[in-house]
Amino acid sequence: QVQLVESGGGSVQTGGSLRLSCAASGYTRSLYSMGWFRQAPGQEREGVAGIVLGAGNTFYADSVKGRFTVSQDKAKNTLYLQMNSLKPEDTGMYYCAAKRRGYYPWHVVSEYDYWGQGTQVTVSS
Repeated sequence: QVQLVESGGGSVQTGGSLRLSCAASGYTRSLYSMGWFRQAPGQEREGVAGIVLGAGNTFYADSVKGRFTVSQDKAKNTLYLQMNSLKPEDTGMYYCAAKRRGYYPWHVVSEYDYWGQGTQVTVSS
C-alpha cells in the first residue's frame, strides 16, 4: 500500500555530514506522520527524529538534537534527515518509517505501519 525507499547512507569521518532521503510511494494520503530510526548491531532500534506531515511539527532524540534536522518535500513525497557533526555513536542502519494514525508516541517502533529497507551510516574516528 505504501512503499518507502531510503538512500544517502555512506561512510564519513567524525564531524562530517550526510543527508538521508526517504522516497514514499503508493497511497501516501493515508499517512499522518513519519520518522527516522536507527539500529546498531546487538542494540534496540531507536527513534531518531519524527515529523507530523500536515503541520510540520518535528521531534528529536536528545542524543541528536541540535545536530540532525528532519524535513519533508511534499511535492516530491520525500522525507529527509540532514545529519551534521556526526559522531561514531551515530553509526548504524537507518530506517525510514510511516504511520497512519497520529504522532504520539513518535519514537516507538511498534506504532509504525510501514518501513523502508534501511541505509547504512558509518562514522569513523
